[in-house]
Amino acid sequence: MTEEEKTKRAGEIAKDVLNYARNSLLVNMRFLDSALSRLGLFPADTDITLGTDGKNLIYQPMHVLRRFKTGKTVMTRDYLHVIMHCIFRHMFINSLVNQAAWDLACDIAVENAISGLGLNTVETDESGKQTALFSEYEKKAGGITAERVYKYLIDSGFSDDELEKRRQFFKADDHSVWYMTDEEKASAGLPSSSDGESKDDNDDENQDDGSGAAYGSEEDWRSISEHIQTDLETFHSRGDTAGNFMQNLRELNREKYDYTSFLKKFAVLGEVMKINPEEFDYVFYTYGLRLYEKMPLIEPLEYKDVKRIKDFVIAIDTSGSVAGDLVQTFLQKTFNILKSTESFFSKINLYIIQCDAAIQEASKITTQQEFDAYISNLTLKGFGGTDFRPVFGYVNWLIEKKEFTNLKGLIYFTDGYGVFPEKKPSYETAFVFIDDEFNNYDVPPWAIKLILKKDEI
Repeated sequence: MTEEEKTKRAGEIAKDVLNYARNSLLVNMRFLDSALSRLGLFPADTDITLGTDGKNLIYQPMHVLRRFKTGKTVMTRDYLHVIMHCIFRHMFINSLVNQAAWDLACDIAVENAISGLGLNTVETDESGKQTALFSEYEKKAGGITAERVYKYLIDSGFSDDELEKRRQFFKADDHSVWYMTDEEKASAGLPSSSDGESKDDNDDENQDDGSGAAYGSEEDWRSISEHIQTDLETFHSRGDTAGNFMQNLRELNREKYDYTSFLKKFAVLGEVMKINPEEFDYVFYTYGLRLYEKMPLIEPLEYKDVKRIKDFVIAIDTSGSVAGDLVQTFLQKTFNILKSTESFFSKINLYIIQCDAAIQEASKITTQQEFDAYISNLTLKGFGGTDFRPVFGYVNWLIEKKEFTNLKGLIYFTDGYGVFPEKKPSYETAFVFIDDEFNNYDVPPWAIKLILKKDEI
């Protein structure tokens, strides 16, 4: 057999190994079918031993064979490792990212998620050595997602050499293709981002599914990720046991809220001094200027109805672990948003209420100076149980006392569970939960729920 024939044969066997790995995963994890069928196989003669650009599984045939020779499950786990990167969208990154830290963080997140699945078909000698290391990152990073671990690694100031040393326990693929430009891919003999098909495109499934998202794009994988999460939560019992995997999916796919846009929902119509071009006739106005020089026939209308917030309530849950500095930051951010971009009338009517199981303090704010003084002297009071009802009872009492002209908005800032009123209030209500974990808080149908992370505040 000639060298060319040996190379061709090695390529065929490597392809069979990868198909075996994929089929093995598909049999054990049907909920991954949309992800497992997404990557085309691209055998390449490059320095990349195994990797993906989101469209293709790029591999060196001899590397695949060497890995398979070390253990029957090794290549299956490697294949799943690459697929997990795609599901978590790790390759779609900011160009300013610290590559060494991001590579390690992504590998840790992926391996932790795989270990949490508890599948014998992907157990290897290496995976057993990782278990003790996960607890370190869980504790110090506050959870094992790529973003959390990355932040911990950056804050810790590890050198690139130290990061690479740590990565050896979790590395299964080459991430260099993530950072390549199309020109660099072309010079390395790799497909560019604009290429529509893989070099070894042997699956009809590796085509556009009609969803509107470009094949292999970040939006394409976002759709797949959300589909997998929904599938697990709805139909598959494994969704209850795949804890690490589900935690990553929930945090990754959690809806991100624009807090500034959200506050615009709490707006009322009011009259302000402003020209209303929709009700102003410029023909007569300019005719008067021409006829009588500086004497217009009619003056422009000076009043226009615009959406502005006048009456507003911010309730602070003081029952749990919401720290004073976080409350202060939240109040300052909320106030700044309200008073900017025509959000407030010139006269403010804001109530800030502290409550645990009972009203602890209620402060009325009517000016910028009063708010600044409140923030400067802020002291949280309470720290008992959680009951949301007293705030609504107190606000209803304020309405009866005519303290509000037209209250439309109440935001309840909390970090835990509590007892809700049974009836819908006459004003819009939103519960803003502060959560760096993976809880799924329930609110009544009449309330709006926002789940923000501390760094989003």
